[in-house]
Amino acid sequence: MADGGTLPLSGNYGRVAVRSLFTLRARQASGTMDAVRAMTDETAHERLTAWVHGSVQGVGFRWWTRSRALELGLVGSARNLADGRVEVVAEGPKAHCERLLTALRSGTSPGRVDRVVERWSAAKGGIEGFVER
Repeated sequence: MADGGTLPLSGNYGRVAVRSLFTLRARQASGTMDAVRAMTDETAHERLTAWVHGSVQGVGFRWWTRSRALELGLVGSARNLADGRVEVVAEGPKAHCERLLTALRSGTSPGRVDRVVERWSAAKGGIEGFVER
């Protein structure tokens, strides 16, 4: 290590680090950092758990939710709960999960949605497809 606890930049590592820093600064100067952030947001996966209250069982709500989720490229499930709610668990890019949440609240679904309670967490992975339970 060099003085001050930093690693000296030498060889290929130094050239790569300097080139990366230069590219980052050029993007910041040209205003393309917003595009870089948007791409990162699109690829960062999150988990949305939503509890849908209202008249949402026995009316095709889970099927409708599954269709919307698959259109958005999400994985997860929709299941009836004993208390009359539907629990929706969806994983994928946060922007896509937010679109699903907007759809759940839109009033265009089968049945009647009175309220949607949401919880966000890190994606757990290991889910394939979107199923009705």
